[in-house]
Amino acid sequence: MGNSDRYPEEPPPVRVLAVSVSRTKGVRKDNVESARLEIGHGLAGDAHAGDWHRQVSLLARESIDKMRAMGLDVSPGDFAENITTTGLETSRLGMGDRLRIGPEAVLELTQIGKACHAGCAIMKAVGQCVMPKEGLFFKVVMAGEVRPGDEIVVEAPRGMLR
Repeated sequence: MGNSDRYPEEPPPVRVLAVSVSRTKGVRKDNVESARLEIGHGLAGDAHAGDWHRQVSLLARESIDKMRAMGLDVSPGDFAENITTTGLETSRLGMGDRLRIGPEAVLELTQIGKACHAGCAIMKAVGQCVMPKEGLFFKVVMAGEVRPGDEIVVEAPRGMLR
């Protein structure tokens, strides 16, 4: 009898699938090898970064897959998200929760969902979009590099692990 018979299988780790930036607003973001998260600003070089509550946007691969199932050819960055994750149960996150990404960076959840703009091509094509309910927005509370493959750890507002 092997170990797999006695112990449940470990869930896959929560990871960064893609990091995406754009120099202008209103366009899909380009995937990059890494980017610097800056306290009080967001991702260096990204048009949406700044001193406000939506410094960094995040969307789960699982949300993108829902739109693919509707026949859309979409990929990480197409929803203008900065960070695409895999394995993260975004529906379990609450305001103030923190994500530790890689060895240094920490983000704090500041907004859940965002209304699509009038010209949202995805909303026009299929009548719905995942961003209003599943797009997450964060402020940067600890700086650091973020890159695909980085592990993500969910922390409660006071740093307690969930």
